[in-house]
Amino acid sequence: MALSTGRVNGTARDRTAGSGGTRGQGRHQGTGPLRRTMSRHWYAWAMVAPVILVTALLIGWPLARGVYLSLTDATEATMGRTIGVNVIPSTYEFVGLDNYISILTSGLFWEKLTWTVTWTVACVALHYGLGLGLAMLLNRKVRFRSVYRLLLILPWAIPGFVSAFIWRYLYNSDYGVINGMLKAAGLGAVGWLDDPTTAKIAVIAVNVWMGVPFMMVAVLGGLQSIPGELYEAAEVDGATPWQRFRFITVPGLRTVSSTVILLGTIWTFNMFPVIFLISGGGPGSSTEILVTYAFREAFTGIRNYSGSAAWGVIILMLLVVLALVYRRALRRQGEVW
Repeated sequence: MALSTGRVNGTARDRTAGSGGTRGQGRHQGTGPLRRTMSRHWYAWAMVAPVILVTALLIGWPLARGVYLSLTDATEATMGRTIGVNVIPSTYEFVGLDNYISILTSGLFWEKLTWTVTWTVACVALHYGLGLGLAMLLNRKVRFRSVYRLLLILPWAIPGFVSAFIWRYLYNSDYGVINGMLKAAGLGAVGWLDDPTTAKIAVIAVNVWMGVPFMMVAVLGGLQSIPGELYEAAEVDGATPWQRFRFITVPGLRTVSSTVILLGTIWTFNMFPVIFLISGGGPGSSTEILVTYAFREAFTGIRNYSGSAAWGVIILMLLVVLALVYRRALRRQGEVW
């Protein structure tokens, strides 16, 4: 009987020890994977750490500072500054969401937003349409194909501000090359940058000229990744060129197209150099987009730093919402992005 009791007690102790060991092992496993990851990939973390630090300093701090200023009434008159040996402290105050309410309830914001969206849609549609057409032409075996590629990529290789100054000279009402060609053809000169309609057409044309090469190169890479056997099989089955384009080319370019369209939209929405250097936002403010107006708020007249910061935060939020909606639409179509 004593032996049986000893066995039972020993078994119970073993089970208790086993359960305690299991709990201890569970606690160890809870922290084990993280430790193993850090010890195994320490070199990768060490390489990434400087990039994270620099990104936080160059992007994170200015962004946080901008958000803070957007919640104040900071202007050139209330910001702290140093004049000689005199130090003038800051006198601006926290005002909460007043700047945002003032912007969103003004007709000016919606006017600028309407033109910015129109400008973005028109430019990106032309970017992609022309880029796709040129890419399909260069994807074929034609003579001097390398020369054509080089010539078509030049607008992308030229710095943006240089291209803007060149086009501003071309659009000059008195001495511009475009009006010179029109006069040579017996037509009247056009004040390209003097009328709101022609100025909008002019800046869209310049941005399209600058943006098509990127779309062409990206789409050309996508075309070259589509297996040629698919086209050969479709041609044998009697598919027309339109059917081959619709059922092979378009699906094969879906991943590339979704990426470049999103990038093109973000870049065009914030395309400051073209508007500022060619039309200056004029005539009047007819070609002013959101980003150029935010710049003027901060650096012209009585500098309204808080208002400019609020405009910048609103622009950022619009682009974030656009990216999220676009990503969700792609997921519904079965794209992994």
